Amino acid sequence: MATIQLTAENFKDTINSKDIVIVDFWAEWCGPCKSFAPTFEAASEKHPDIAFAKVDTEAERDLAGGFNIRSIPTLMVFREQIILYAEAGALPASALDQLIEQVKSLDMNQVRADIAAEEAQG
Repeated sequence: MATIQLTAENFKDTINSKDIVIVDFWAEWCGPCKSFAPTFEAASEKHPDIAFAKVDTEAERDLAGGFNIRSIPTLMVFREQIILYAEAGALPASALDQLIEQVKSLDMNQVRADIAAEEAQG
């Protein structure tokens, strides 16, 4: 599956319409971003059940700012509209595969219960 180019206009629809979305915040001038791109693309081909998306932080400054992106590449993983992972830095292919398997295996009912309990505690 080809990666989706996310913009402020299609971001919310993409997150809401896909079960799992992995977002790569990047910029053209960023060397580590360019190095990570083939790994990200290969993972998108390997996992067609997941939406892989990219946000060009130069073109989408407001979107990147809304997520407090301070360093790139930053990888963010959403499942059922919940951010499960947000870390700066390029991952090797094996670590990205491991992250994907962890996200797929999560019990989202438990995740939502944990979030609700945390919010109830203030």
